[in-house]
Amino acid sequence: MTDESLKEEILINVTPSEVRAALLENGVLQEVYIERAARRGLISNIYKGRVMRVLPGMQAAFIDIGLERTAFLHASDIAQTSPKRESDQAPGIRDLIREGDEIMVQVVKDPMGNKGARLTTYMTLPSRHLVLLPRGDAVGISARIEDEAERERLKTVVEELLAERGLECGAIVRTVAEGMDKQALEPDLKYTLKLWEVVKERCSKTSVKKLVHEDLSLPLRVLRDMVTSDIERVLVDSEDDFAAMQAFSDTYLPDIEPRLEWYKRRRPIFDLHGIEDEIRRSLDRSIPLKSGGYLIFDQTEAMTTIDINTGGYVGHRNLEETIYRTNLEAAVAIARQLRLRNLGGIIIIDFIDMEEADHRDNVLQVLAQSLSRDHARHQITPVSPLGLVEMTRKRTRESLQHILCEDCPSCAGRGFVMTAETVCFEIFREIIRQSRQFEFDEVLVLAHQDVIELLLDEQARSLAELEEQTGKTTRLQTESLYLQDQFDVVLL
Repeated sequence: MTDESLKEEILINVTPSEVRAALLENGVLQEVYIERAARRGLISNIYKGRVMRVLPGMQAAFIDIGLERTAFLHASDIAQTSPKRESDQAPGIRDLIREGDEIMVQVVKDPMGNKGARLTTYMTLPSRHLVLLPRGDAVGISARIEDEAERERLKTVVEELLAERGLECGAIVRTVAEGMDKQALEPDLKYTLKLWEVVKERCSKTSVKKLVHEDLSLPLRVLRDMVTSDIERVLVDSEDDFAAMQAFSDTYLPDIEPRLEWYKRRRPIFDLHGIEDEIRRSLDRSIPLKSGGYLIFDQTEAMTTIDINTGGYVGHRNLEETIYRTNLEAAVAIARQLRLRNLGGIIIIDFIDMEEADHRDNVLQVLAQSLSRDHARHQITPVSPLGLVEMTRKRTRESLQHILCEDCPSCAGRGFVMTAETVCFEIFREIIRQSRQFEFDEVLVLAHQDVIELLLDEQARSLAELEEQTGKTTRLQTESLYLQDQFDVVLL
């Protein structure tokens, strides 16, 4: 059910090279969407590709759609041209496509890391209220529409619309269609059917490895996908984009147009509600809790782990109560951070151990409740025997950290560098190694300032002993451009 006290708004910041959209609930930032002109997301784009390799062992194929890396298509994502009888086994990948075939595909996952895009041939063409499934055969209803009677009514309405046109395709009824009648849904169906005809015609005329259909820009996608009845207003700071959004709303979403506002004030739009500061904080590894506890986020390629600590929170009653209160606060904060950071895949949460079963159940319930407004599909499992909560969250686009950051040049993404003391010992070993292999008069050591200072101070005695051992003089020189674990030993 909708929370009557919840006030939502969307702020859109437009610059020539980047567009950002922020979803706020009661003035608190919940989600951020970023689209850069040089690296627009590919999800929902349709391409005409060529099958490069078929891998029967993986029941998958690699498709060249003109991107830097070939994209991945699994057999389960390939629409079959002939209906499959129930007694039939699922066909193998080689029965569906062959190397060299030309194929129309749609991107369902952006390229991430060293992985190419994920593809499907089950096309989806979204409109405001419906998603057309040209190669599907069923009508689905958004899980956010919870009333069973309303779900059945909507399913019947859409099935009637498809049957009246003699269509053998499927559709998904979106959340915003709740309460809509047949007359309200019919224009959406007509629009998506026309779009599908255009896409097919373009594909027949387009050369292979080319884009056939591109999804809407971020501001227009926000209107189509995110503006529900809960959204009170949409603020955009670009006059051109405001005009484009007005035109789009006037044509497809007339009920939204009154909620569009052009933000004209001199103060940057993302300074409202401290959005810029919130984005920066969301990149921190540690997130403080109001109680004095804190969360630690560690994001790896395989999974994300979240650790909860009580910190300075000592509570007022006993240790169990302190732990319980910290975990409850953490559950709410974690739900928000997952949405804000757009963390997906496998997520492991290490709540502080609770002795009472009721406390564990309540914490899980608060976590699930806090994620109820999350747009990404997720699944939470009960507390494991090790006291961990395992969950998954659908990952379709890169996380905020991957969009805004890159690996640290000092540690190459490891999250640590060798101490200055460790580097000193490395230098000593290198000098000994060189002295046993080559003839030279003296050694020049080039290193970071902190390393040189340590060699002149705490390690001065060890350096003197090394000179006596090797019989060679050592000169030290600071290199301002060197990282802490970089050094050179030059023989003179």
